[in-house]
Amino acid sequence: MLIISGPLAIADDEIELSAIRAQGAGGQNVNKVSSAIHLRFDIHASSLPEFYKARLLQLSDNRISKEGIIIIKAQQYRTQEKNREDALERLKALILSAVIVQKARRATRPTRNSQKKRVDSKTRRGNIKSLRGRVTD
Repeated sequence: MLIISGPLAIADDEIELSAIRAQGAGGQNVNKVSSAIHLRFDIHASSLPEFYKARLLQLSDNRISKEGIIIIKAQQYRTQEKNREDALERLKALILSAVIVQKARRATRPTRNSQKKRVDSKTRRGNIKSLRGRVTD
């Protein structure tokens, strides 16, 4: 069971984990040992509430395919167990990030004092630049 939050959990049979060979440098060990983990999670077939499913499918994340399958490849660690934990933590973080509702940004106007400061600094800078010209007699 992967516990997402208090009452929300995902059963182990909904998450497909498979061991694959890791990419990159690692010497002879990388060619012999399947230490990387490939995680697949089908959003449509999961037991997640509809709200979670809809929010996950709305995300524009490269890890979510068009068919609604989350694919996570964990190969940061040398051991399969740590990579498995890492993949599950990343799945949990992805699901939790989908639920967070961003606060709507309200446009604000600059204060009169900040506008005055801006114009004064521009005028001062312009005066400094005008004094850089050729000296005339």
